[in-house]
Amino acid sequence: MKKLLVANRGEIALRIMKTAHRMGIATVAIYSEADRDAPHVKFADEAVCIGPAPSNESYLLGDKIIKLAKELDVDAIHPGYGFLSENAEFAEHVEKSGIIFIGPKSHAIRVMGSKLAAKETVKEYDIPMVPGTDEAITNVDSAKQIAEKIGFPILIKASAGGGGKGMRIVENAKEFGDQMRRAISEAENAFGDGSVFIEKYVTSPRHIEIQILADNFGNTVHLFERECSIQRRHQKVVEEAPSSVLTPSLREQMGNAAVKVAKSCSYIGAGTVEFLLDENLNFYFLEMNTRLQVEHPVTELITGLDLVEQQIRIANGEKLSFAQEDLKITGHAFELRVYAEDPLNNFMPSVGKLEVYKPPHGKNIRVDDGFTEGMQVPIHYDPMLSKLIVYGKTRNEAIQLMLTAISAYDVEGVSTTLPFGKFVFNSEAFRSGRFDTNFVKEHYSEEKVKANNEEEAKIAALIALKHYLKDSGILRLPIN
Repeated sequence: MKKLLVANRGEIALRIMKTAHRMGIATVAIYSEADRDAPHVKFADEAVCIGPAPSNESYLLGDKIIKLAKELDVDAIHPGYGFLSENAEFAEHVEKSGIIFIGPKSHAIRVMGSKLAAKETVKEYDIPMVPGTDEAITNVDSAKQIAEKIGFPILIKASAGGGGKGMRIVENAKEFGDQMRRAISEAENAFGDGSVFIEKYVTSPRHIEIQILADNFGNTVHLFERECSIQRRHQKVVEEAPSSVLTPSLREQMGNAAVKVAKSCSYIGAGTVEFLLDENLNFYFLEMNTRLQVEHPVTELITGLDLVEQQIRIANGEKLSFAQEDLKITGHAFELRVYAEDPLNNFMPSVGKLEVYKPPHGKNIRVDDGFTEGMQVPIHYDPMLSKLIVYGKTRNEAIQLMLTAISAYDVEGVSTTLPFGKFVFNSEAFRSGRFDTNFVKEHYSEEKVKANNEEEAKIAALIALKHYLKDSGILRLPIN
């Protein structure tokens, strides 16, 4: 493999290119008109504008990307995550074009891309699943009868989607019809497929996912777990590895289950199997993500492996150079997704110019980003500015380093989730490990963050005044 095209943008495009360069592989960037000055464009060996800002006129043009790759004699295409990364047709077209697709085969993407098909596929492998329907439903009356049989609360989920779209929690029969119609409409708008399914809602779950790697020679391993329970609107904001609640025995059970899920669809490459873990530490298969995850850096830090490098080597026909028994967990890692969102206004998107953008630096602090100071945060794409990742020998050490890194992260011009991150890492519920996916609902409030910000501003003002008086020779008595 000599030349790699990254069919993505922003921090993940840049992150993939850095590994490719280290491996001696030339890179090609594609970019929309909105991303002309983005860091990934400047970093690549070659860069080509793929179209206007809207993703359906640029980053989602699979056939145009493949045509460009062939014209530039590209050996492989890496889709990153989002956009075309879980598009089975795109993967199939890349395969047929003679270019290497750095990801699983289209069959695995297609099977795991449908939550119902995924459940059917793994059923034979004796993997625990949440009680629910085995087929898609669009009839509201029939669905209501099924929901009453399963027992409320239930969860309505879009079969074709993810990211919280087409998902509704229904507490009772009275609100079922309205929520069902909303879920179908949202699924149709987001995925062009209004089919949904119903399953029992696990009321206090933790979201645990297992990273797997599989080569072309039948070798499949798991790289332990990531805890992803701190979420807003069903989307992750804070992730950690390892989880603070998994015992060695449970970790092994979940890891083995994840390997079975991968084998059920003849999976090749890097993938993630997601589970719900209830308050009694029973786990249930949720879905499989057939791509690199946003939160993959925390796994890299506790295992010492570069997952993008592993993806490239597997796609290039190499065997895994290690077995399950060679892998072990060392230390603890956290990731905070720094979104251009206002946590003091219901996490609404915040767009504008990055008047100041100075990420933190230091030992065991890693920032994966795709922005520089002065850039405009576009409205066309996901509002994530960066991923702030830290590593420590222990969980407590990593928590303290994250708080230090958050305080050193200077962003002006847009609101960010940094204050939310500070709240989470200072929270007793989080620090003790006693939390679940209801963390935001049960512990977070905008008033608490505002009060904390005001207190910090007051302390900073007092310190500044003390220094001013001291420098002026006025200070005689200590300021309390």
